[in-house]
Amino acid sequence: MSERSFVGVGLVGFGTIGTGVVKVLQRNADVIEKRLGFPLRLVRIADLDTTTDRGVDVTGIRFDADSAGLIRDPEVDIVVELVGGYDFARKLILETIAAGRHVATANKALLALHGKEIFDAAARNSVEVAFEASVGGGIPILRSLREGLNANHIESLHGIMNGTTNYVLTEMEKTGEALEVVVKRAQDLGYAEADPTLDIEGIDAAHKLTLLVAMAYGAELTFKEVSTEGISGLAPVDFEAAREFGHRIKLLAIAKARRSEDGAERIEARVHPTLIPETSLLANVDGAMNAIAVTGDAVGPTLFYGAGAGELPTASALVADLIEIAREVRRGSAGRVAPLSYLPGELAPKPLVPLGEIVGRHYLRFTALDRPGVLAHITAVLGEHQIGIESVIQKGRAHSAGSVPGLILTHPAPEFAIRSALEIIDGLEDVTAPTRLIRIEEGL
Repeated sequence: MSERSFVGVGLVGFGTIGTGVVKVLQRNADVIEKRLGFPLRLVRIADLDTTTDRGVDVTGIRFDADSAGLIRDPEVDIVVELVGGYDFARKLILETIAAGRHVATANKALLALHGKEIFDAAARNSVEVAFEASVGGGIPILRSLREGLNANHIESLHGIMNGTTNYVLTEMEKTGEALEVVVKRAQDLGYAEADPTLDIEGIDAAHKLTLLVAMAYGAELTFKEVSTEGISGLAPVDFEAAREFGHRIKLLAIAKARRSEDGAERIEARVHPTLIPETSLLANVDGAMNAIAVTGDAVGPTLFYGAGAGELPTASALVADLIEIAREVRRGSAGRVAPLSYLPGELAPKPLVPLGEIVGRHYLRFTALDRPGVLAHITAVLGEHQIGIESVIQKGRAHSAGSVPGLILTHPAPEFAIRSALEIIDGLEDVTAPTRLIRIEEGL
């Protein structure tokens, strides 16, 4: 650190979260200084929009559109990247690292795709890249994995990590409305983007799970390798059935370690709608809230709960990263703790468990003509594939040309067997729509 009495922060991207960062730095300047022993000062902001009033006082802070100048500014020690996206954000972060500046970001999408390149560059240049705000908003889940739980083999992670989808699922269950109706209301309330695809199709959760898998298991992968399924195929009848079966439906991001007798490790990494017992803690996480359950071999089950998004919760995590980096700046060092928990040389690609190998119970919703013998044909196909049936519910006549839903809970079976059976079932003459499959997670 220079002879300055403060550590300087530059902010690139002055939108909702950037505004929150300014608010937290200003509102809590006194407590931050008491914890650090010196001021953490926002000295410069860069954003293409320099005219909109964000409702915060930027007097004394240089504010223009020159992000390149901000990176080179000798008073800036840490750059906060909040522009989002891939190309410009990647270029900005790599240029920041090359200039010897530290980085704090909430950009999980970028790190889930280009994290290796960015973390390798940071290691070469002896700077920090902090990203607590990228997963779970204000929940300190990454710091907990990196430090608080680092004595454990992590056995499993189960996360509700997208507030938009959790709000939509909660409302669908409560009101019985169709998905598109609830999504429109979520957009009107500001919970969902104008284009909610990244949330609804599970991609945002897959970005976050990619980072958690790296930290929990030292596994190098990109989010494109994570098996991902969204909530767009769910219907009100699925929530009715889940309730009758004693379950609730959540979009879960799941990671598990599988170790063979010779010590080889494979990783499960998947995002999909999931039936979970209504008595579990995760089942009772409603609205836009997030929660992540982590089980370690030493600590046992733990649960992290809180606001997973929003201006101030996300800013809370970003400013916590700034405080941590500022300590390193004052100390004149970086890399006290590896950003992904494992030392860079210990990160390596690890084989993923194919979805078809995973054994579990399944919920199946068939749509078939209301004729004698149809359900018997369906159950016969399941039996031919060694799939046991735990429960069956057949609903009353619907309005689609006499088709009715049939709802089945299976006994544990490998998914490849389920898929093979459904391929035959969906080809039956009396089956009028593709079967909906939802996996069931036990022991939560």
